[in-house]
Amino acid sequence: MTETAVKGPASYFPSIEKKYGRAIAEWQELIRAAPPSKHMELVGWLKAEHGMGHGHANALVAHTLAEARGR
Repeated sequence: MTETAVKGPASYFPSIEKKYGRAIAEWQELIRAAPPSKHMELVGWLKAEHGMGHGHANALVAHTLAEARGR
């Protein structure tokens, strides 16, 4: 049996959950409820308000916004 490796932003999710102590669904709820709407504004907000690293914040925002667009 072959396992399929997770690719793209979702590949960061296990380390995000471990490092920041919240489930990905919780982070996505916060992103969806946040006032700024542009990608980099959301990344900056996660970094400033939640102490998240750039790569983790970018992965969460990219994945959440892509889901909202139906991708």
